[in-house]
Amino acid sequence: MPFNSVRTVFAAVALVLGLALGTPVQAQTPGEVPVGGVLREATMRGLNGPDQKLSAFRGKPLIINVWASWCPPCIQEMGSLERLAWSDLGQQFNVIGISTDDYPEAAKGFLRKSKATLNHYIDRELELEHMLGADRLPLTVLVDASGRVLNKIVGAREWDSPQAQQLIRHAFNSALLLK
Repeated sequence: MPFNSVRTVFAAVALVLGLALGTPVQAQTPGEVPVGGVLREATMRGLNGPDQKLSAFRGKPLIINVWASWCPPCIQEMGSLERLAWSDLGQQFNVIGISTDDYPEAAKGFLRKSKATLNHYIDRELELEHMLGADRLPLTVLVDASGRVLNKIVGAREWDSPQAQQLIRHAFNSALLLK
């Protein structure tokens, strides 16, 4: 077999294995801000409070959780985000939610049912979904006080667990003196 054919077969096998093992092989969403980039301005439509500009959260680290009311893993992790936000650690940053629901009433119904206390917003015309790179849910984005994306975590977590708190401390280490 010629060398180029071997290399092509090897690349194809590596791609298939990567997809099967869950290795992050993904296309970026249109206009996605990558890790290390600064989030652009966006006006977020409030679900359980007033509309807000994304820049209003500058000056303090921010955790953005992207979710949908029809997403079981999103629903599963919502309580742990609430507990994290109200913990001593959580007082050192803001936590907000962004719903990707097509219908605001579905998202509002879920928030009422879950007794959410965090500020939640709904995406407009996929603007935030694309900017944050939310092609899979839930997505949690850790952002420093200047609006720079530090990390993106896909999949549900117990955000108030010691492991998740360590991940947050590590990401915000340069921005905060966390205990």
